[in-house]
Amino acid sequence: MQDNQVSFTQMKDGTKDEYLLLQKLEKPYLAMTADRILDELRRQGEVSLEGYKVNRLQHGLQSATRAERDGADIDWIVGALLHDIGDGLAPQNHDRFSAEVIRPFVRWDVAWVVEHHGIFQMLYYAHHYNWDENARDQFKDHPCFQSCAAFCDRWDQSSFDPDYDMQPLEHFEPMLRKVFARNAYDPDVIREGFVSSLTS
Repeated sequence: MQDNQVSFTQMKDGTKDEYLLLQKLEKPYLAMTADRILDELRRQGEVSLEGYKVNRLQHGLQSATRAERDGADIDWIVGALLHDIGDGLAPQNHDRFSAEVIRPFVRWDVAWVVEHHGIFQMLYYAHHYNWDENARDQFKDHPCFQSCAAFCDRWDQSSFDPDYDMQPLEHFEPMLRKVFARNAYDPDVIREGFVSSLTS
């Protein structure tokens, strides 16, 4: 084994020492997660879906600004900022992709809402495609149903306005860094089963 490289070519052949080395080398990479997310957000400001009056970065900034102005806490604000972060790589299931980006670092209800916002948003447009606009009703007994409905109505579907006075990305960067500096899957953060209020 070289100083900074394992000798195995198949995972099953790795030794404990090699896996401990990999764990050590991974720490700086994990610490840069917020940087990579910020880079992706900036990219969304340059390359975006056609036809809308705003790009995906502006949409996320508007959503997060609305959440903050409503008195939402840091988890909801970062969730609103990143709810469409998956659009670039997973446009067909961006909601689930986006949820997986934030899931280790935010409350479970925030991740659930981000994961399901796509089907809840169908209320506003599905009828134009002859789809079921009430598809979200399959979750009507879920404890996060009302949170997701409110998230979509107050912060998401209303955030396509080029004239909205949104905060810049730099405003949200400290919040994003704080959230992604948390220990992944910390039960005191995740709070499985707890449903928080969207606003204070």
